[in-house]
Amino acid sequence: MTVCVFAASSSRIDKRYANHASELGALFARAKMNVIYGGGGIGLMGILADAVLANGGDITGVIPSFMNDEGWGHPRVSEMIITSDMGERKKNMFAKADAVVALPGGIGTLEELTEAITLKQLGLFRGPIVILNTLNFYNSFIGFLEHMIKGNFLRKEHRGIWEVASTPGEVLTALTNNKSWIDDPRRIAKI
Repeated sequence: MTVCVFAASSSRIDKRYANHASELGALFARAKMNVIYGGGGIGLMGILADAVLANGGDITGVIPSFMNDEGWGHPRVSEMIITSDMGERKKNMFAKADAVVALPGGIGTLEELTEAITLKQLGLFRGPIVILNTLNFYNSFIGFLEHMIKGNFLRKEHRGIWEVASTPGEVLTALTNNKSWIDDPRRIAKI
């Protein structure tokens, strides 16, 4: 299984987020899951990559050329795919992924997560989407999704698009025990 991970690039965050990123990277490597991520060398992206590498795992970075030119890429990731822009980066990552995991992050991570949810809603991505809710980071976002459901902007069935995990171990459980969501998501995409 290849897992696409979206995560923060900030290095100024609480160490408890870093601990979960490191633990998750180690778990992916031990479970022989391949990881594809945004290619960054700092923040949760860098910590995740370090842990995958330290535990003998396979990780692929995908980074836009302007970020690579700035030196933002992870120096030890052996497979680094350079793309022309952010859109090509995401398209490349989704095409190679069997699953998506979102760690806490900034606006870029949120945009990537919502695109994954949108693609699954439309049947363009079929794998599991797991939100790692370290320190309840995503509570407001999950509450907003519920607000959309209550207002009929999403169907109740759309709750099955994503799963929420509180720990890295729960992420692995969600990925390995994942059941198919809906055979024909487009049937209920139109509200």
